[in-house]
Amino acid sequence: MSDHPTACLVLADGTIFYGKGFGATGIRVAELCFNTAMTGYQEIMTDPSYAGQIVTFTFPHIGNTGTTSEDDETADPVAEGIVVKWDVTEPSNWRAQAHLVDWMTRTGRVGIGGVDTRRLTREIRQQGAPHVALAHDPDGNFDIEAMVAAARGFAGLEGVDLAKDVTCAQSYRWDEMRWAWPEGYTKREGAAPKVVALDYGAKRNILRCLASAGMDVTVMPATATAEEVLAQSPDGVFLSNGPGDPAATGAYAVPMIKSVLEAEIPVFGICLGHQMLALALGARTVKMNHGHHGANHPVKDLTTGKVEITSMNHGFTVDSQTLPEGVSETHVSLFDGSNCGIAVEGKPIFSVQHHPEASPGPQDSFYLFERFAEAVNASAKAHA
Repeated sequence: MSDHPTACLVLADGTIFYGKGFGATGIRVAELCFNTAMTGYQEIMTDPSYAGQIVTFTFPHIGNTGTTSEDDETADPVAEGIVVKWDVTEPSNWRAQAHLVDWMTRTGRVGIGGVDTRRLTREIRQQGAPHVALAHDPDGNFDIEAMVAAARGFAGLEGVDLAKDVTCAQSYRWDEMRWAWPEGYTKREGAAPKVVALDYGAKRNILRCLASAGMDVTVMPATATAEEVLAQSPDGVFLSNGPGDPAATGAYAVPMIKSVLEAEIPVFGICLGHQMLALALGARTVKMNHGHHGANHPVKDLTTGKVEITSMNHGFTVDSQTLPEGVSETHVSLFDGSNCGIAVEGKPIFSVQHHPEASPGPQDSFYLFERFAEAVNASAKAHA
């Protein structure tokens, strides 16, 4: 066992954290965030919304369930790396196919352990999500000056369209449903109303939820035009989660969304999709200090008074003060009061900031998929 640091995390302000490296070697430069979820590190690492970010896990036992291909939310990890408190633990789970360290090495992700994650999280909360450089070198050779320069030179996520980097290359059909014991993943069969899902960085489990709610799903690239979307004759349109600045992606997505809204069909958005629906309706979005990343975020449904515990992953938010007349705020965060949902009054057009597919996280908000399915079914009957 090495008695010298084999990994180094350097913040743009010059703060240095040394630790034990694991996974791939080399240097990664990104924005640093923290995630408070106690489970689901693999789903978090493979969530396309984490493009351009390194994740600090506040929960110390990372690695204890290993990794399994069934839990990948996209083909490969998207987060650049991870920061953990303790050494990655050995897998102890009947579903495990590989050790987390081996998985990260194979997929080119860098990790650092032995870090005071409580101190690091406090710095992120107080100073905002910093730009950082993370290096793993088994020999312990680090050019700190160059790493600080790299962190300071990182462009950041504001004004950056990352959806184009994580979206699908071409359209495809999706029929896989949610995992259930003992069958695992099963296929949806039979006729169903048609939904087009715009892929801005869609998680597989969101698509599974749409299929499980009884919808025939066609996934289309982020850059699809309104003409291409409407040519599918959809009974509803879904706007997916994704990374980056919604205003940047909205440069091409918002005109498409506006045209779809004019088609008078149900629209449902999640996360980035929520933010861009708000932009299309006339609201604005802003960058948050450190964002929301975790599976324990309380959100209040203002229409029912019900409080849901939700999964979140976003660094931008809709400015509720800019919502136009006819668009109501439906959900708010009970952590900081930020907007978590909107709806167009009198129309089946709504969206939420949180992730109701619960991968990872609680399933309190799955009803949103059922609400969308109900609206889509009504739309299909009206157009029959």
